[in-house]
Formats: sequence, structure tokens, C-alpha cells
Amino acid sequence: MTRIINDFTLNIATANGTGSQSANLIILNSIFEMGVPVSGKNYFPSNISGLPTWYIIRASDAGYQAPGNETNYRVIMNKDTWVDDIENAESGSVIIYNENVKLPIERDDCIVFGMPMTKMARGVNPKLSRMIANMYYVGALAHLLNIDENAILKSVTNQFAGKEKAIELNMRAIGEGREYAAENWLDEVEHQVEAREKDPNSFLIDGNEATALGSIYGGVNMLAWYPITPSSSLAEDIIRWLPKLRNGEDGGATCAVIQAEDELAAAGMVLGSNWAGGRGMTATSGPGISLMSEFIGLGYYAEIPSVFWDVNRVGPSTGLPTRTQQGDLSMLYEASHGDTQHIVLIPGTVNECFEFGWKIFDVAERYQTPVFGFSDLDLGMNHIHQLKWIEEKLSELRHSWTP
Repeated sequence: MTRIINDFTLNIATANGTGSQSANLIILNSIFEMGVPVSGKNYFPSNISGLPTWYIIRASDAGYQAPGNETNYRVIMNKDTWVDDIENAESGSVIIYNENVKLPIERDDCIVFGMPMTKMARGVNPKLSRMIANMYYVGALAHLLNIDENAILKSVTNQFAGKEKAIELNMRAIGEGREYAAENWLDEVEHQVEAREKDPNSFLIDGNEATALGSIYGGVNMLAWYPITPSSSLAEDIIRWLPKLRNGEDGGATCAVIQAEDELAAAGMVLGSNWAGGRGMTATSGPGISLMSEFIGLGYYAEIPSVFWDVNRVGPSTGLPTRTQQGDLSMLYEASHGDTQHIVLIPGTVNECFEFGWKIFDVAERYQTPVFGFSDLDLGMNHIHQLKWIEEKLSELRHSWTP
């Protein structure tokens, strides 16, 4: 059989709240650790637990990030979407499923592999078997795709950093899954991973984190925000990275962070900080922009430089917070009342998220007006393989910052 190397798409169907995200990120990071360009896309529900979720991984030597024309591997764990997931499998693709779900797989034109994942997980830890079961498909894919064991170990260690017991339990489950697959399945599959020379300065990042890093690089010194998907992680990443990148000489903070009582209050704080000469910003989504519109108009007519990042979701009103669109553009351009026309910066790549993250402050100050950054869920919350350009900028920041 002719092998197709480093060019495939995985689709993993699970239920939200079962711990599958950890397993999916371990697969993504393991492929990345082997030096293969890879990206991950999460389709998830807007609840805490129970509804269906899918995670799509694309590996591509050519660096393609969008899912391919076909899905080569499907992992099926969720009984609620079982029938549809099986029907959607392309002919000739590989289906991996949890036998303990006890639902049929009737696809003679696919390569079908079953494993009693839940039963095996009970042998590792009965109380955590629902979550540990996901690690068995990690082991199964590691066997079929030929993912390096050291890459798996590094990814698990990073995923559960400081939790030795969790690392031990999950590595045991992955190892048992790999062994089961090796002993019980044929390994005649077309698509596999082959290690490449890894750029030591490459990393996985999403658009929200890149925007957060750009904002820090650009000198943000006041962040006022109210949590709203899919923009929350932008603010959270600023909070997470500030102590590592930009503390003052005495170790003190160089940026005030305020979680406001609502989006309207956050907008008022942004205007107040910039009126006082600071570099203030907020991150929100379409419904938040609607609530901020009165203050945005005040900023426009009072000529107050200020920064508003809108990470789009499907609207209007509360909308669909875990789905994406770019429908806020006209709202941003003419937000508020009267003859307002705003500057909108629209990144199309993770690099541009970082670049616009710092440039947006310069633009706002040059034109003395509110300026919008315009992103969306797909760009903001999905990890892609990124090379060293951003890291070089951050290294420059670490060595040059003075409070």
C-alpha cells in the first residue's frame, strides 16, 4: 500500500464535558512535536456539559490549515451523534469507535476498528473512567499514525503540568490503547505521520492569544472587560502573559486589569483611561458592542483614542456564542448615533492578529478616535502552527521593556 505522509484530516466526535479536549490537544501537540505543521478546530456547544462536540485536526507538510476535501480518520465516541457520524464517513476512511457504546457500525466500505475503551478505562481508575476512556483513542491513533512515544509523553506532561498522578494515569491508558491496537488491528492504513526537523522557535497559537501578546507588546496599561465568548480568552491571555513579559523593575504590575460589571461599564473605563493618557482596551463580541455603542459615540465626538476588539460570533442578541461569522462589520463601521465612521483593523492571519494588536494603539492615538479590531471565533480560538516571527518580537519586548 502506498503511504500518504503528513497530509490527512482527523474528526473526533465526543460529548462536551467528558475530558475529550485534553485528549484532542495531546494528539495535536504530539504531531506538532514531531515537526509536522498542524492545526486544530473545535466545534463545541454553548453549554457546560453533555452536548455533542467535534474536534478537527489537519496535518499538512504544505502548511494548509483548513480541513481537507475529505476526512481520513473518524473517532466516534458519542452515541447521540453515532448514526450521523457513521453516515458522514467517506468511503475508504478509517473509523475508530468505542465498543462499549454498544451501537452498530455498518460500513463495509470503511476500515473499522473497535476497542472497549470504557471497560479498559475502568481498569485504570473506575471513578475517572469516563474521562480516561478518551486516552485510549489517543493510543489507537498513536499506533495507526505512527506518532512518536516521546512526543506523546511531552504533550501529556505539558497538558497536565505538575500533576504527576494524572500524567501517570493518562500515559498508562495511552500505552494500553497503543498495545491493544497493535495486537488486535491490522495496520494497513494509508495516512501516517513522519517526523520532520522541528523549528525550535515554532509553536502552536490561536488568534486571541496572538492579539493578547500584540496588545502587551503595544503597551496596553489598562484592560477593562466583561466575559463573553469567543473573546474571553483574549483578555485571559493578556492576564496570563503580563507577569511573564512585562512586570516593572520592582516586580509590580504595569497594566491595570478590571473585570467590569457589564460591557457598558467596561467601555466607560476604556474611555476614562485613555482620556487620562493611558492605553486602554477591551475585548468583546457583537452583543457587547451593541451595549457599548453609546460610549463609543462619546469617544468619537470627544476625540478619545480607545481600542475595542470584537471577536465575532453569530448574532444578533445572545446569538450562537460557539459559532462564527463576520456579520458585525457594518455595525462597527458606523457604531453609535449620528454621522460616525470608525477605523476598523481586520486581521486575516495569526501574524496579523499580533501585528494589529500593537498597531491599533498607534492608530487610535494618531487619529484621536476609537478604533476597532475585527476578528472572529475561527481565527480567535483555533490553534495553528506558527513560526518564529512573533517569538522574535516577544524576545525584543522582554529585553527592552521599561515601566
